[in-house]
Amino acid sequence: MTGVSANVVDAPYPKRRLCRLLVLICLALLATGPIRAPAAPADTLDPASPVRGSEYLTVEGAKLFLLTRGADRRLPVLLWLHGGPGGAERPLFQYYNGDLEMHFVVAYWDQRGAVRSFDPEADPGDLTVARHLADLDVIVDHLRNVFGRDKIVLVGHSWGGMLGMLYAQRHPAKVAALIAVAPLVSPCESQQQQYKFIVTEATRNHDETTLTRLREIGPRPYKKASRGLAADALADRYVAVFHRKPNRWWVLVVGVLRELVTPWEIPRLIHANDVSLDAMTPELLALDLRQAVPSVRVPVLFFLGRYDHHIGSAIAARYFESLEAPCKRLIWFEHSAHNVPFEEPARFDDTVTRELGDIGIEACRLGARKRVLPGSVDSSHLPAISASAEELIAIIGRQCERLTRLRSLVIQLRCGYLMTSGSRSDGLGAKPQM
Repeated sequence: MTGVSANVVDAPYPKRRLCRLLVLICLALLATGPIRAPAAPADTLDPASPVRGSEYLTVEGAKLFLLTRGADRRLPVLLWLHGGPGGAERPLFQYYNGDLEMHFVVAYWDQRGAVRSFDPEADPGDLTVARHLADLDVIVDHLRNVFGRDKIVLVGHSWGGMLGMLYAQRHPAKVAALIAVAPLVSPCESQQQQYKFIVTEATRNHDETTLTRLREIGPRPYKKASRGLAADALADRYVAVFHRKPNRWWVLVVGVLRELVTPWEIPRLIHANDVSLDAMTPELLALDLRQAVPSVRVPVLFFLGRYDHHIGSAIAARYFESLEAPCKRLIWFEHSAHNVPFEEPARFDDTVTRELGDIGIEACRLGARKRVLPGSVDSSHLPAISASAEELIAIIGRQCERLTRLRSLVIQLRCGYLMTSGSRSDGLGAKPQM
């Protein structure tokens, strides 16, 4: 541009357009996160290369989100089955149990109706046990094909443990082992025992507020998500769900900074969980693994929290005793309630690796080393700590580096804009002040 008079009057408009452009660039960079190189084609991958993949699999009208992470493609494949139904715990599994990625190729799957697999337009009637089992079979076959495995390890928490038991019974040839963590065995009986636990503890503590609230919730069984979750909250007043409660705000902040979850996914996560619970609870109340799955033909490990009065660890222990399996073992976690992986993460990860190794699934034979985060400690004997201060500082430092690069980009764009309008008489052509 060489003229002046024609542009002096219009100067604010291109300036506004530039501002809008910069704002859009900033939002795009912050929303998409750091730019990553595209994944290499499967046929060009080094057999020992790390695994970092995310994808959506289209299955019967749904797009199912699958994330895979691992230090070495040759490691055994382990698939997490989250609880709920609809309660995608993927960010928590990565947050607390990410060390498993140094010993396994770990797959995190958002089940149909959960967070990144949630479709608000989908029919909730499609959320059934049979549909979840069919979806799981697609995911398992996909992982077997991608990584060249005959069998994979399943790790199911709560409802995920029930789903894993049902699947292992139907497809033993595809399952190397099943780890059922605080598995849901009989939802109806679990509600009954949780109710009795609340009444006992509230009466012993002269807690009339809790007893009144329990009466307001109404009689069991709880078929609506709102009533069941309200009862869960009362039980957790007496550490039935979390024996060692985490700092939820700390977990949320660090989880967002680590890009395990985005802030706008939180409401979606909660809503998706409610939709799945409302859709599936009536069916689940009629299901009892003691009748549905009296035996399996795969190795089975039960990890139970001593203080779990949410699903009732005593119910799961009795089921374990009656379960027929070629190899089975029960491990108690003495400082946990229902959320064993998050309450004793160090011991949980070590126990997974050791127990699978004992049944022939050698996770460490390739020399994978345990990941040690800055300032981290073995928290198996300490109160639950979400993350170290040093780790948070390191995370913030990385985010600051991104912002510094973004600032440099903004300055370059601004300088380029000023160079094109250097002859203006309104001062916009002056050398930028840094």
